[in-house]
Amino acid sequence: MFRKIGFKLIVAVGLTALITIGVFAYFNIQSHSNSLLAEVERSANQLSETVKHSTRYDMLLNQRDRINKIINTIGQQPGIRDVRVLNKVGAIIYSSHAEDIGKMVDKKEESCYACHAANKPLERLPIKDRTRIFRTSPGSNRVMGIISPIYNEKSCYEADCHAHSKSQTVLGVLDVTISLEEVDKQIKNGEMEIVIFAITAIIVLSLLIGFFVKRWVDKPIKELLYATNQVGTGNLNYTIQNIRNDDMGVLARSFNNMTKKLSEARLQLFQSDKMASLGRLAAGVAHEINNPLTGVLTYSSFLLKRTQDNPELQEDLKVIVRETKRSREIVKSLLDFARQSVPKKNQANINEILANAISVVENQLSLNHIKLVKNLEPNLPDITVDANQIQQVYINLIVNASDAIGKDGGTITVSSSLLSLSPYGITHVKKAVCPKRHDLMDNEVKIGGMPSIKVKARSNGEEGFINLDPMYGKCRHQYGIEIDEKKEVQFACPQCGISLIEEGKKCPKCGSPVFYFEVTSNGMFEGCTKRGCDWQKWDAVDMSGKKDYIEVKISDTGCGISKEDLPKIFEPFYSTKGQKGTGLGLAVIWGIIDNHNGTINVESELDKGTSFTIRLPMQQIK
Repeated sequence: MFRKIGFKLIVAVGLTALITIGVFAYFNIQSHSNSLLAEVERSANQLSETVKHSTRYDMLLNQRDRINKIINTIGQQPGIRDVRVLNKVGAIIYSSHAEDIGKMVDKKEESCYACHAANKPLERLPIKDRTRIFRTSPGSNRVMGIISPIYNEKSCYEADCHAHSKSQTVLGVLDVTISLEEVDKQIKNGEMEIVIFAITAIIVLSLLIGFFVKRWVDKPIKELLYATNQVGTGNLNYTIQNIRNDDMGVLARSFNNMTKKLSEARLQLFQSDKMASLGRLAAGVAHEINNPLTGVLTYSSFLLKRTQDNPELQEDLKVIVRETKRSREIVKSLLDFARQSVPKKNQANINEILANAISVVENQLSLNHIKLVKNLEPNLPDITVDANQIQQVYINLIVNASDAIGKDGGTITVSSSLLSLSPYGITHVKKAVCPKRHDLMDNEVKIGGMPSIKVKARSNGEEGFINLDPMYGKCRHQYGIEIDEKKEVQFACPQCGISLIEEGKKCPKCGSPVFYFEVTSNGMFEGCTKRGCDWQKWDAVDMSGKKDYIEVKISDTGCGISKEDLPKIFEPFYSTKGQKGTGLGLAVIWGIIDNHNGTINVESELDKGTSFTIRLPMQQIK
C-alpha cells in the first residue's frame, strides 16, 4: 500500500491540507482573540473616559460623597471588577470597594510600572501601554485593567481650594479593571468551533481527494499495470478499454498504439527472420532440392508414358508430376526472391523485351483460351535497364493475369507508350530526415507498398502519430490520432521532438500551418498540415521539370483484387491464390522496379479485372 502512487498522493495532499488548514485555524483564532480583547479594551477606555467626565464637576467642588456614589454605581455593573482613583503618591482615594480606600499601591507592580518606569510619572502614554491583562491569583479568571491619567486643568489650579499648583501636570489616575471571564469563554468556544471545522474540513477533503485519486489516478494506473503485465507475458493483443479524455486517456491510447506497433514489429521481425533464413537456405536449395525434383519429375513422366493402359496408375502419376512441377516453381520463386541484386543495366528496347516475355507465355495463354491484345507504340527509344529483370517482371505479371482469368477464357491487354510527366504525383520520397538528421522513414507502415514518413502529431491536447504518404502529390496519409479539422495540428520528429512546422508560412490553398522535412540529397519537402488539404511543394523536384517515362500497362479481365487486399499485395509471402501461390512474385517485381527508380501502380475491381501500370524513367543511373 505504501508503494502505491495513489496512496502517496492522498498522504501528500492530506498533509498539505492539514498544514494549510492548521495554519489558517491558528491565525484565525489569534485574530478572533485579538479582536475580542481590542473590543474590550476600547469599551474599558470609553468607560474610563465616562467615569472621568461624570466625576469632573464633583471633583472640582470636592464633593466626595457624590464621587463615591458614582464610582460605586458604575463598579456594580456586570463585568466590571473594580473602579479606583489613585492620587499622585499612589494612595487609593476612591474605590468601588470601600475597604481599599486609603491603601497604598506598589508602584513597581504591573499596574504602575508603565508610568513610573524611570521613577518619574509619564505625562502621556498610549492606550496600548496603559492596558494590562493579569490574574489576581493562580487559576483565577483573567482581568483587564486600564489606567487613565487625570490631568491638572486650569479650573483645578485656579479653584478657591488651591489644592494643586499650576506646575503639577498629572493629579492622579483612574484605574478600571474588567473581568475577562465571558471573553475567555467566547475565545474558547471560538477555538473549539474552528478546531472542529478544521478537523471536519480535513476529513472531508481527504475523503474527496481519496475518491478522486482512486477514480482518476489509482484505477487507470491499475489498469495500465495489468495491461503491462499482460504485455510482459507476451499478450501483445491486449488493449485497454474505457479510455478517458484526460492525460491518463492519452497514456492509455499511447499504450494501445505501442502494443499494436510491438505486435506489428514482432510480425515484421518474424518475417525478417523468415526471409533471412530463406535467403540462407536458398543457396543450397538449387542443389539439394532441384536435383531430386528433376529426378522425380523425369521418372514420373517416363512412367506416365509407359502406363497408358493403366488409367488408375496414370491418375496417381499425374498427381506426382503436377505436384513436382508446383514444388519446382516454389523453389524457383524462392531463388528469385533471394537473388535480388543490383541490376546490370544496358541499352534495351521495351517493345523487344515485351515480345520476348510474351513468347515465353504464349502457349500457356492459348491453352487457357486467353486472348492477348498488344497495343505497343512503335519506335520507342531505347532505355537503360536490366533486360532480364524487366522481362521477368512482365512474365510474372502476364502469368498472374492468366491465373486471375482462369480456364474460362478472357483478355489480357499489353500496351506501351512514351510519356512526358510532371514529377507531381509520380515521384516518391525514399529518405526523409528531421532538422537534427533523425530518420523519419517507417518501414513498418507502408502506403501504396512504399515505406511511409512517420511524424508525431499533437491536436486538441492529444498526441499520436501520422504516417505521411511518400508519393509526392498524393495524400493517402494514415492517421493514428483523431484530427479536428478546425484545430491546428503540430508536427514533430518522433525521435527528438523537434518541431516540423515551418514558422511564418501558411498553406496558400487553405491558410493552415505548413510542415517540412528534408529529403536526403534532394532538397526540402513541404506540405499542408490540415487533413483533407492536398497542397504539397518539392522545389528540387519541381525545378527539374517534366521527365520522359516509358509506360507499360498490363490489364486483364479476371476476377480482380479486393480493396482490402490491394495495400498488401506487394508484401512478401502475401498471396490471394491460396496454396497455388507463394506470395513472392509481386514482392520480386516491386524490388526490381524500385531498383530501376521506376513506379508500379495497380487498379482493380472485383469480377471486372486488374490493371498494373509500370513506369520507367528514360534516364537511368548505371
